[in-house]
Amino acid sequence: QVDLVESGGGLVQPGGSLRLSCVASGSIVSIDAMGWYRQAPGRQRELVARVFNDGNTNYGESVLGRFTISRDNAENTVYLQMNSLEPEDTAVYFCNAANYVGKFAVSVGWGQGIQVTVSS
Repeated sequence: QVDLVESGGGLVQPGGSLRLSCVASGSIVSIDAMGWYRQAPGRQRELVARVFNDGNTNYGESVLGRFTISRDNAENTVYLQMNSLEPEDTAVYFCNAANYVGKFAVSVGWGQGIQVTVSS
C-alpha cells in the first residue's frame, strides 16, 4: 500500500488551467499505473487519465486533447495538467496507484481527493 496526497485543486474560470499533483509516500517505480479519477455529485467515479510505467497513457474520452498526465518516478509524483477547463470538469479528483495481475488492476492506494470547481 502507498499513501497518496493530492494538491493543486481549486476554483478556476471556464477555459482556464490547473495542474494537480499527487505525491506518494514511497517509491512509485514499481507501481504499474498511476492515475487520476474524478467523481461529480450524483455520478460514478470515472477514469480521467492514467500513465503506465512504460510511458503509455489512457485518457477518458471527455478530456482527450485537454488534459495531460505525467509521472516523475524520481520524485514519486504524478501530475495532471488540465487545460481548457469546462464546468463539466467540476468534481473531486482522486489519485490512484495500481498494479496489474494479468489484465486486472489492483489498487494499492487512493488519495483523499481534491476539489476542482470550474465556474464563472
